[in-house]
Formats: sequence, structure tokens, C-alpha cells
Amino acid sequence: MTAELLLAKAHYPVTALGPGVRAGIWTQGCTLHCNGCLSRDTWAADPGKAVPVEAVLGWLESLPGPVDGVTISGGEPFQQPEALHALVRGIRAWRESRPDDAVPLDILVYSGYVYSRLSRSTEAREILDMCDAVIAGPYVERLNPEGRHARSGSLLWKGSANQRVVPLSPLGRDRYATPAGKTEQAAGPRMQVSVDEGPEGRRVYYIGIPRRGDMEHLTTTLERAGVRAGDVSWRP
Repeated sequence: MTAELLLAKAHYPVTALGPGVRAGIWTQGCTLHCNGCLSRDTWAADPGKAVPVEAVLGWLESLPGPVDGVTISGGEPFQQPEALHALVRGIRAWRESRPDDAVPLDILVYSGYVYSRLSRSTEAREILDMCDAVIAGPYVERLNPEGRHARSGSLLWKGSANQRVVPLSPLGRDRYATPAGKTEQAAGPRMQVSVDEGPEGRRVYYIGIPRRGDMEHLTTTLERAGVRAGDVSWRP
């Protein structure tokens, strides 16, 4: 039986959630409900969002490149362990089939669970063994400094200071064991914008990890320019 993944969104290129030019996959469904979460629209485990894992892998294989890595976020990916396992296994197979001169492709997964909990689970360990890095831990709003107070490089690829970046492979250690002095600027932008046209009209997606207060500042700036944000995912 083909595994199905509750999928919130897939996007390419992503330049704000890991090094290089990446493919981004966001799962649908999360029961953690972190206070201040910017992705409340991914909380509901909507069965209407189910797609075959093979379809997601087909999308990855169709990308024009370059693809330096795949970032899996959510939602909470580890709340779909069977589908996540099939997805990561498929990405590994795709990586191994790429030409020898292709840039090494890393697999980065975000989770709201702390790493110690993930590592105690046999299911989660099997998935992590196929990944190159995990960014683990719940989002804690008070540990995400306001934009004007954020120290450059202090929260590289993390939403709040409690979260851990854990390299899981030699490639992961090369790309995610942050050397002293490495800055966010050296790793790329913190945010990017995607505009999608769909049956419900035009939707604007913000991809990345803003500092606390950045989204309200952006909304205010847009409204002053005559652009109304409408419904947004980061408000209750």
C-alpha cells in the first residue's frame, strides 16, 4: 500500500531554511500548538491534504535544479512517522541516483519535539538515521528576540534559542555544525516570499524564520502602502 502524506505545501526554490538552494516540504497536522506559532494553518490534520508520497518524490525529481538539500517542516513531521519514513527513504534513493558530480544533497528535518524524546523512539530513530540534520524543540516565543534586538547569527535556522541544531551525518556536520563567527548573512536570507495562484485566489507565503514582531511590522508596512494582508496564519 502506498504511503500517503498530509501535505501543507511544497516549494522550490527555498533559500531561507538551510544552506544553499533547497526544496521545501511542509507537512499538515500538528497537535503541539506552540504559542506564537506562525503556521497555525498547518495545525489541522486535514485528510483532504493527503497525497501519495510517490507524488511528492516525483515532484522532487522534476525540479530543474540546482537542489543542494531538502528541508522538511510542518506542521509536525514526526506525527506522520510512516509517511515521513517513506518520504525520507525515497529522498535518499533519489540522492543516490544522481550523477556523481552533482552537489551533495542534504536532508534537514524540523521537529517541535526535543531531540532526547525523538532519540528514544525507535520509529523516530530510524528516520533520523536517514537524515543529515534535525532542528529539534518547540517554538518558545519569549526566546525569539525582537527583530531589532536579534544578534546576527545567534539563531541560525532556528525559531527560538531553546531549539537544537543536531548534525546526524558527516554531510550534516559539514553543513550544520556552525563554526564560531558564522553569520546569518553568510547563510542566506532569513525570509523569502512566494506568491501562488489557486482556486481560492492569490495567496502570499512567507518562507523562513522571522524574529518576533517582524510579521506585524511587515503587515503594518504593507497596509501603509495600500496592501491589506487579510487572513493571516500567525494570528489566532
